Amino acid sequence: MRLRERLRYWFDGTMDRGTPALIGWLGLASLALIGLVATLVVLLDGDDTAANGGWLGVAWMSLLRTLDPGTMGGDTGRPVFLVLMLAVTLGGIFIVSALIGVLTTGLNHRIERLRKGRSRLVESGHTIVLGWSEQIFTVVEELVEANQSERRSCVVVLADQDKVAMEDQLRARVPDTGRTRVICRSGDPLHRADLELVSPDTSKSIMVLPPSGPDADTQVIKTLLVLNHRSWRGDRPHVVAAVQDSGNLAAARLAAGSHGLVIDADDIAVRLIVQSHRQAGISTVCNELLSFFGNEIYIRPEPELTGSTYGELLGRYALGVPIGIHTADGRILVNPEMSTVLGTGDRVIVIAEDDLLIERARSVPPVAEQAIASVSDRARAAERTLLIGWNSRVPRIVALLDSFSAPGTELDIAAPPAPDGEPRTLEGEFPHLVVGHKRCDPTNRRSLEALEPGEYQHILVLSDEESDPEQADNRTLVTLLHLRDIEERLGDPYSIVTEMNDDSNREVAQVTKADDFIVSSKLISLMLTQLTENRHLYEVLIDLFDPAGSEVYLKPAARYLLPGAEADFATVIEAARRQGETAIGYRLGRHRDEPPTYGVRLNPPRTAPLCLGEEDHVVVLAEDA
Repeated sequence: MRLRERLRYWFDGTMDRGTPALIGWLGLASLALIGLVATLVVLLDGDDTAANGGWLGVAWMSLLRTLDPGTMGGDTGRPVFLVLMLAVTLGGIFIVSALIGVLTTGLNHRIERLRKGRSRLVESGHTIVLGWSEQIFTVVEELVEANQSERRSCVVVLADQDKVAMEDQLRARVPDTGRTRVICRSGDPLHRADLELVSPDTSKSIMVLPPSGPDADTQVIKTLLVLNHRSWRGDRPHVVAAVQDSGNLAAARLAAGSHGLVIDADDIAVRLIVQSHRQAGISTVCNELLSFFGNEIYIRPEPELTGSTYGELLGRYALGVPIGIHTADGRILVNPEMSTVLGTGDRVIVIAEDDLLIERARSVPPVAEQAIASVSDRARAAERTLLIGWNSRVPRIVALLDSFSAPGTELDIAAPPAPDGEPRTLEGEFPHLVVGHKRCDPTNRRSLEALEPGEYQHILVLSDEESDPEQADNRTLVTLLHLRDIEERLGDPYSIVTEMNDDSNREVAQVTKADDFIVSSKLISLMLTQLTENRHLYEVLIDLFDPAGSEVYLKPAARYLLPGAEADFATVIEAARRQGETAIGYRLGRHRDEPPTYGVRLNPPRTAPLCLGEEDHVVVLAEDA
């Protein structure tokens, strides 16, 4: 009995090995049946054995009947021979049927495994995106555009989603991937075994995409920990990620280690909102600089220009606009002093449509001196701003507004009460701002009219974090429609800058003709994609968003050119240079409501005729407004 149990246990163990073991047992059963029948024929029917070539001949005949029952139809011989052939045929029908069933089951299992995206990737130089959210489509679209010049590129997405569903959504939202292959794998990035499916050792970069939900930062930090403590073979790829809560930034950077870059999405969103509320059009400029569509930022060596000052560099390019210097010791100087000298080993930071399209001028283009406006000091005047709505960023927005504003600037916060019924108020002192609080239902027309929006120069509408993002955007859209209708009735225009959650909703909201839309999630996705392709842009981008240095401004064109005067962009660059600023483009007021550029033109031709009026603006890098 013990021997029987051991044999049965051993047999069960072999069966657990799956389809190969089943095929092996069926093969052994076929050989045993053929061998037994051939031996019985030899022992019981010598005449037919001799007529069919002995034992081997009978075994061959048995094999043919096992594989094809129809072969038996032509058999002749004694009854014993025919009965044995019938037996081997019947046994073959059972064995072959079982074999077909096993093969079908194994093939279906293999197809199902492939469908689930559980096979290991064999690629090198690919970009890995860990996680899935609405921003995956922006990321993949940008990576496809970035790799257009590559002969062969690959983007791999690993997420805890169905592989087929991910591929279907990507094909629907990003139908043209050009030369870039987009591959999906189903797995949890937090599990080391699943991470191995995408061959991280041979990748060139890894992006940790922030998921949606309240625990997004926790997921990002744990993923960074898994990557940082993994045993890497060869050179480690650089890792980029973003956290939504500034309080988690230190922990995330510690988890990422020295090979990871973590950006503070909340801080960047606050800076964009504050800059845009008085400089409508900033988000359009940032979208283009961060996107691979249109103009981008490049860092390139220019040894032939060594010894030139930054002011001289501005006139040395026919295609491309210099915006700063990357020093040999690693410092980033955006819009430095015009007397700053390009030293040995320094590189020039340039805005251009493509690195292949950067071209130095053969000679400095002439300047239309008669068109340059006289430089005059313009003190910042106190203004009134209305902030409608409330979310967790309000305290930081107000604090940053205070640092930018002239003394005596009024800021009224109109927001619905907190869930407990208490009014929302800010604590603390603001040296430059006079902060007031009002109750308001942002979607109620009478409530908005009671705020007397015509008394303000700027209106800022924030998204509600306590609602579903889609519902919050719907409420924002209603608020914008009310505000725009009130403005048309008053005939006293004010600028409207609003915060949106979904870029597709921004496209719908364009009917409200708001001056600017801040879709922070898209901007963060664009920044992550830029850093995935070139991590050295991190210092440049952070410097552009840092209030302590030079930032992007849209200033009235009358500060640089006489309204209506015939000139060109080379003249605009020279006029800005004399004020210690770097001009990178302009915005035409008559096209401010026309997507997708909203009148913004960066890196325009130097010598093409240009005439700017009172409603136009020049896009510059400057220390202050």
